[in-house]
Amino acid sequence: MVEHVLAPAQLLGYLAFIFGVGCFLQTDDRRFKTFMALECLSYVLHFWLLGQPTAVASSLVSLGRSVASMRSRSLWVALLFIGLSIGLGAWLATGWVSLLPIAASCIGTTALFLLTGLRMRLLMLVGTLLWVANNLIVGSIGGTALELTVAGVNGWTIWRMWRRPGAPVA
Repeated sequence: MVEHVLAPAQLLGYLAFIFGVGCFLQTDDRRFKTFMALECLSYVLHFWLLGQPTAVASSLVSLGRSVASMRSRSLWVALLFIGLSIGLGAWLATGWVSLLPIAASCIGTTALFLLTGLRMRLLMLVGTLLWVANNLIVGSIGGTALELTVAGVNGWTIWRMWRRPGAPVA
Protein backbone atom coordinates (compact mmCIF):
# COMPACT_ATOMS: atom_id res chain seq x y z
CA MET A 1 0.00 0.00 0.00
CA VAL A 2 1.44 3.35 -1.03
CA GLU A 3 1.33 5.92 1.76
CA HIS A 4 0.18 9.43 1.07
CA VAL A 5 3.11 11.81 0.60
CA LEU A 6 2.05 13.82 3.68
CA ALA A 7 1.33 10.84 5.95
CA PRO A 8 3.13 10.92 9.33
CA ALA A 9 5.45 8.08 8.29
CA GLN A 10 6.51 9.96 5.16
CA LEU A 11 6.98 13.22 7.06
CA LEU A 12 9.39 11.42 9.41
CA GLY A 13 11.24 10.11 6.34
CA TYR A 14 11.59 13.66 5.05
CA LEU A 15 12.84 14.74 8.47
CA ALA A 16 15.45 11.97 8.38
CA PHE A 17 16.53 13.19 4.95
CA ILE A 18 16.95 16.75 6.28
CA PHE A 19 18.97 15.53 9.27
CA GLY A 20 21.07 13.32 6.96
CA VAL A 21 21.96 16.21 4.68
CA GLY A 22 22.53 18.44 7.71
CA CYS A 23 24.83 15.80 9.16
CA PHE A 24 27.18 15.80 6.21
CA LEU A 25 27.22 19.60 6.04
CA GLN A 26 28.86 19.72 9.47
CA THR A 27 32.58 20.35 9.79
CA ASP A 28 32.47 19.86 13.58
CA ASP A 29 32.65 16.15 14.48
CA ARG A 30 30.33 16.38 17.50
CA ARG A 31 27.60 18.19 15.51
CA PHE A 32 28.12 15.65 12.71
CA LYS A 33 27.39 12.78 15.12
CA THR A 34 24.46 14.62 16.72
CA PHE A 35 22.78 15.16 13.35
CA MET A 36 23.46 11.52 12.47
CA ALA A 37 21.78 10.38 15.70
CA LEU A 38 18.75 12.58 14.91
CA GLU A 39 18.61 11.11 11.39
CA CYS A 40 18.65 7.58 12.85
CA LEU A 41 15.94 8.41 15.40
CA SER A 42 13.76 9.82 12.62
CA TYR A 43 14.31 6.65 10.60
CA VAL A 44 13.42 4.44 13.58
CA LEU A 45 10.05 6.19 13.83
CA HIS A 46 9.63 6.33 10.03
CA PHE A 47 10.20 2.60 9.56
CA TRP A 48 8.13 1.73 12.65
CA LEU A 49 5.15 3.56 11.18
CA LEU A 50 5.76 1.80 7.86
CA GLY A 51 5.77 -1.58 9.64
CA GLN A 52 9.36 -2.48 8.71
CA PRO A 53 10.89 -4.20 11.79
CA THR A 54 14.22 -5.04 10.12
CA ALA A 55 14.76 -1.41 9.13
CA VAL A 56 13.75 -0.35 12.65
CA ALA A 57 16.36 -2.72 14.13
CA SER A 58 19.06 -1.50 11.77
CA SER A 59 18.23 2.14 12.48
CA LEU A 60 18.28 1.46 16.25
CA VAL A 61 21.77 -0.04 15.95
CA SER A 62 22.89 3.01 13.97
CA LEU A 63 21.31 5.32 16.55
CA GLY A 64 23.13 3.51 19.37
CA ARG A 65 26.36 3.62 17.40
CA SER A 66 26.06 7.36 16.76
CA VAL A 67 25.33 8.16 20.42
CA ALA A 68 28.05 5.82 21.70
CA SER A 69 30.61 7.35 19.32
CA MET A 70 29.97 10.77 20.90
CA ARG A 71 30.97 9.37 24.28
CA SER A 72 33.65 6.82 23.39
CA ARG A 73 36.48 6.34 20.96
CA SER A 74 37.16 2.84 22.24
CA LEU A 75 38.22 0.18 19.79
CA TRP A 76 36.28 -2.34 21.91
CA VAL A 77 33.03 -0.39 21.61
CA ALA A 78 33.62 -0.08 17.86
CA LEU A 79 34.21 -3.84 17.65
CA LEU A 80 30.98 -4.44 19.59
CA PHE A 81 28.98 -2.45 17.02
CA ILE A 82 30.85 -4.07 14.11
CA GLY A 83 30.07 -7.49 15.61
CA LEU A 84 26.42 -6.50 16.02
CA SER A 85 26.28 -5.35 12.38
CA ILE A 86 27.91 -8.55 11.13
CA GLY A 87 25.71 -10.72 13.35
CA LEU A 88 22.46 -9.05 12.31
CA GLY A 89 23.66 -9.00 8.71
CA ALA A 90 24.44 -12.72 8.74
CA TRP A 91 21.05 -13.43 10.29
CA LEU A 92 19.14 -11.28 7.80
CA ALA A 93 21.32 -11.73 4.67
CA THR A 94 19.58 -12.96 1.54
CA GLY A 95 22.47 -12.96 -0.93
CA TRP A 96 25.69 -11.25 -1.95
CA VAL A 97 23.99 -7.86 -2.26
CA SER A 98 23.33 -8.06 1.50
CA LEU A 99 27.08 -7.71 2.01
CA LEU A 100 27.02 -4.11 0.76
CA PRO A 101 25.03 -2.60 3.67
CA ILE A 102 26.90 -4.80 6.16
CA ALA A 103 30.22 -3.51 4.84
CA ALA A 104 28.87 0.06 4.81
CA SER A 105 27.80 -0.27 8.45
CA CYS A 106 31.19 -1.64 9.52
CA ILE A 107 32.99 1.12 7.61
CA GLY A 108 30.74 3.76 9.19
CA THR A 109 31.39 2.35 12.65
CA THR A 110 35.14 2.41 12.06
CA ALA A 111 34.93 6.01 10.84
CA LEU A 112 32.79 7.23 13.74
CA PHE A 113 34.82 5.58 16.51
CA LEU A 114 38.37 5.63 15.26
CA LEU A 115 38.72 8.64 12.96
CA THR A 116 38.08 12.38 13.01
CA GLY A 117 37.92 15.27 10.59
CA LEU A 118 38.62 14.62 6.93
CA ARG A 119 39.60 10.99 7.44
CA MET A 120 36.27 10.26 9.14
CA ARG A 121 34.32 11.92 6.34
CA LEU A 122 36.33 10.22 3.59
CA LEU A 123 35.66 6.80 5.09
CA MET A 124 31.98 7.71 5.56
CA LEU A 125 31.95 8.58 1.84
CA VAL A 126 33.13 5.05 1.03
CA GLY A 127 30.26 3.65 3.11
CA THR A 128 27.82 5.98 1.38
CA LEU A 129 28.99 4.77 -2.04
CA LEU A 130 28.36 1.18 -0.93
CA TRP A 131 24.81 2.24 0.00
CA VAL A 132 24.42 3.86 -3.44
CA ALA A 133 25.46 0.58 -5.08
CA ASN A 134 23.09 -1.41 -2.86
CA ASN A 135 20.17 0.92 -3.53
CA LEU A 136 20.75 0.88 -7.29
CA ILE A 137 20.90 -2.91 -7.33
CA VAL A 138 17.73 -3.39 -5.25
CA GLY A 139 15.86 -0.63 -7.12
CA SER A 140 15.41 1.86 -4.27
CA ILE A 141 14.78 5.18 -5.98
CA GLY A 142 14.36 7.18 -2.76
CA GLY A 143 17.31 5.48 -1.09
CA THR A 144 19.50 6.11 -4.12
CA ALA A 145 18.45 9.77 -4.21
CA LEU A 146 19.17 10.14 -0.48
CA GLU A 147 22.60 8.49 -0.63
CA LEU A 148 23.62 10.39 -3.77
CA THR A 149 22.60 13.64 -2.05
CA VAL A 150 24.56 12.63 1.07
CA ALA A 151 27.58 11.71 -1.09
CA GLY A 152 27.44 15.09 -2.83
CA VAL A 153 27.01 17.07 0.38
CA ASN A 154 29.75 15.08 2.12
CA GLY A 155 32.06 15.55 -0.88
CA TRP A 156 31.44 19.30 -0.78
CA THR A 157 32.12 19.40 2.98
CA ILE A 158 35.30 17.36 2.49
CA TRP A 159 36.42 19.86 -0.15
CA ARG A 160 35.61 22.81 2.17
CA MET A 161 37.56 21.22 5.03
CA TRP A 162 40.50 20.34 2.78
CA ARG A 163 40.68 23.89 1.42
CA ARG A 164 40.50 25.54 4.84
CA PRO A 165 43.88 27.17 5.56
CA GLY A 166 45.77 25.39 8.32
CA ALA A 167 42.99 22.88 8.89
CA PRO A 168 44.23 19.63 10.40
CA VAL A 169 43.62 16.55 8.28
CA ALA A 170 42.42 14.45 11.22
